[in-house]
Amino acid sequence: MPKNFVVADWAKTSAIYEVNIRQYTPEGTFAAFEKELPRLKAMGVQTLWFMPITPIGKEKRKDRLGSYYACSDYTFINPEFGSLKDFKSLVDKAHLLGFKVLIDWIANHTAWDHRWTVEHPDFYARDENENFTERNGWDDVIDLDYTNKALWKAMIKAMQYWVDVFDIDGFRCDMAHLVPLDFWYQARLHLEKTKKLFWLAECEVPAYHAVFDATYAWQLLHTMEDLYKGRSSTYELKNVLNSHESQFPANALRLYFTSNHDENSHSGSEYERLGKGALAFAVLCFTWKNSLPLIYTGQEFANTKQLLFFEKDEIDRSGGNKLHYFYQSLLQLRTNPAMASGDPSVSFTEITTANEDKLIAFVRRKGEHEVFVAINLSPAPKAKMILPDLEGGKYISAFTGLSFNLFAGETIELQPWEYLVFAR
Repeated sequence: MPKNFVVADWAKTSAIYEVNIRQYTPEGTFAAFEKELPRLKAMGVQTLWFMPITPIGKEKRKDRLGSYYACSDYTFINPEFGSLKDFKSLVDKAHLLGFKVLIDWIANHTAWDHRWTVEHPDFYARDENENFTERNGWDDVIDLDYTNKALWKAMIKAMQYWVDVFDIDGFRCDMAHLVPLDFWYQARLHLEKTKKLFWLAECEVPAYHAVFDATYAWQLLHTMEDLYKGRSSTYELKNVLNSHESQFPANALRLYFTSNHDENSHSGSEYERLGKGALAFAVLCFTWKNSLPLIYTGQEFANTKQLLFFEKDEIDRSGGNKLHYFYQSLLQLRTNPAMASGDPSVSFTEITTANEDKLIAFVRRKGEHEVFVAINLSPAPKAKMILPDLEGGKYISAFTGLSFNLFAGETIELQPWEYLVFAR
């Protein structure tokens, strides 16, 4: 793989907003979601990732509506969401407002009744009895066979369709590590002859950064959950955070999150898993080095509902747009040059405190820009720390907009699960 791909500049200061069309509105359609775009723009969202929008297979379908990840046609639209014209309208409106648009791509498997099972049965893996098969325990899908290079050509052609017709800006690739890295390399090499794209892999395999711009950080999420439940400590959390530095390529982007469609539907909302620490952990995900933060459908509404995955189950908006300003503040902070991820000119310094078992604190700098973050990741009250060697002077609180004079040597105190973010 001789070619080194370069991350699009816009991605370095962005965050991704994951859209679950089915559950987002009462209608569960593209047209209904399109009306949400101005609100998300005002919140500061820059990049939209749409969960799979292709038709869902009927054979061996899960429950009534089935899994988005059981695709029956790579170049058509799930009629549950609307039409191809509706999706084109949505993408065009999103682009007009300045959003980037990513779509979910499921290259490892298809539904049992995907049209390729009839048109190209040779594209599929077989068991010892020459029947279609699946190796990971998902009984509503069947695996593709990447030893067949004709499949590579057909798959890349299908991906090209969405770039050519809808002008999408990138792909979130489902279970990317189950597909050969060589395929992804050829796909990116081919597709980027048309336009520069962003590539997100659902995997934690460092080698996949040879092609992908960002990978998932599942280990971090699970460590945060363990910390909140008393099964882990801030020391272990810091070890996980810092292990990324040694295991992954320098400046590789990692997707950090407190929720997503898998976690919400299978394990519960962030409030069930992270409790009173949910917002503190969200701040960490937005501010740690080389983070690509994720906001999942409904998090700005403080949705506490565990959404059904195979049925219609709309997000709970009863509490209003409760966390709009929380996420707006974090998204605005991302525009500070010191927050650019994957930028080698940004320095990152961890701060040692007298409460290492409770606090995580660090400073990010680029030129005259500086961001100081301190988070109490514990229920302990009055966790104290001495301010580090800051540049000194006036700083703006990311969450209140108020100005403060901060100088090295001063003592600050954080209450349970409290977070402080100051920028200049």
